Amino acid sequence: MAFLDAQGVEMGSYFVTGVTVTAAEPSLHGEGLLDVTVRLWCDQLLPGSAWVWELLRTGRLSRKGLWHSLDAEGRIAWLSVALWSRRYQRRERPEDTAPGQVFTLDGRQVVDAAGFYCALGEAINGPGGYFGWNLAAVDDCLRGGFGAAAPFTLAWENSDIARSRMVGDRASDRRAGADFGVLQEIFADHGVDVLLR
Repeated sequence: MAFLDAQGVEMGSYFVTGVTVTAAEPSLHGEGLLDVTVRLWCDQLLPGSAWVWELLRTGRLSRKGLWHSLDAEGRIAWLSVALWSRRYQRRERPEDTAPGQVFTLDGRQVVDAAGFYCALGEAINGPGGYFGWNLAAVDDCLRGGFGAAAPFTLAWENSDIARSRMVGDRASDRRAGADFGVLQEIFADHGVDVLLR
């Protein structure tokens, strides 16, 4: 299933199964066309992601911070759309930035690990940008092809606020990617200089 922008360009797609047509009627979009309603299964299309796709489709995903008011589930949905639309969002600048760049991450709105990944993607690739949604994905992104070529500098503003909200004692927190020490190791392994401010 592909999501198209207002000009009909594919923004991203999901693999779906179990497609069943539940209704069909003549379309208002042209003679000979049908509007079809279907029921389908897609485990990658998360609840809450429809409005993010709509922001992208209509060109309103154009400023930083649109994810700030989202709840935990909404931040995960935001990251999902960022992941699946990353090629579309970077279509005009498909190459990584040159090594040596400085990216600024604002930690004030980071309330959990998902918020950190939203802020990191935005810092490196702009509004709605993607640069990982867990520790393994950040490690993959740092290998290149996701917007920034290492080595680079990450100037992490308000890092004390973010760190206090990201780190947890429970095993589930570590699985969710909230382990600050591991994150620092990943950055260091790829030559990323993190400036905690």
